[in-house]
Amino acid sequence: MTVIDVHRLRKRYGETTAVADVSLAVEAGEIFGILGPNGAGKTTTVECIAGLRKPDGGRIGVLGREPGDPALRRLVGVQLQESRLPEKMTVREALELFSAFYRDPADWRGLAAELGLTAKLRARFGKLSGGQRQRLSIALALLGNPRVAILDELTTGLDPQARRDTWDLVSAVRDRGVTVVLVTHFMEEAERLCDRVALIDAGCVVAVDTPGGLVSRVAAEQRIRFRPSVPVDERMLTALPAVDAVVRHGPQLEVVGHGDLVQAVAATLAAHDVVALDLRIERVGLDEAFVRLTGRGSREV
Repeated sequence: MTVIDVHRLRKRYGETTAVADVSLAVEAGEIFGILGPNGAGKTTTVECIAGLRKPDGGRIGVLGREPGDPALRRLVGVQLQESRLPEKMTVREALELFSAFYRDPADWRGLAAELGLTAKLRARFGKLSGGQRQRLSIALALLGNPRVAILDELTTGLDPQARRDTWDLVSAVRDRGVTVVLVTHFMEEAERLCDRVALIDAGCVVAVDTPGGLVSRVAAEQRIRFRPSVPVDERMLTALPAVDAVVRHGPQLEVVGHGDLVQAVAATLAAHDVVALDLRIERVGLDEAFVRLTGRGSREV
């Protein structure tokens, strides 16, 4: 079942085109990633989906309704990148206040316990760590018992451990039966969490696929690096059909190839009683797939 359907979305701010042409469909029960560099149009896209901005063109359907339909207020939970609360507001006050916005809210005490906030109920927002603020943001987005949760740049500014803890929380949200739209510019985050991903660049959708599907589009080349335990005649490797090239880097060999490269090289080395020390297999990841599909340098992402 399609819960979000976006067709040819466009949005401008004066002379600046934020979203030029975005089409995507989100299915029920998935974590759908909207991935791209800063300024790609990701946040504007989800703000239009959530009904917070009016698009200049295109069509959007959310759970069979148009954005802005009052019924969607309890069906769609939103955590935006720039969301902030008053510095002196406590966690408990925030949860109680947002609960009052809904006719039949979730049990905020249960959410606080589930998200590890019970011990922080008396803490003021300004004293919370980055990870604790994100936990609170997720709790506020879930108070209306939504069917869809939109989470925008959820882990920006978090340390590595807090980021991984937040990833676990996102998975837990989906396990509650909530469809998640996750906006991010972190490739590892999308690869770890998302069932499907829309790559957006310069306001346009470049591709929509599973993370593995995007990688497979550009992953024909494989690389193996290792230090042979004894001197090796490179010709025994270059003779293999799966090997395209062998490059020596001091004591290490780099073997470039395709297909069953790893199995072919491993079998050949074993047949010649060679042990591959410091073995490293390099495969294309989602970050490399993004660079190749968009033509951007990695420093731009």
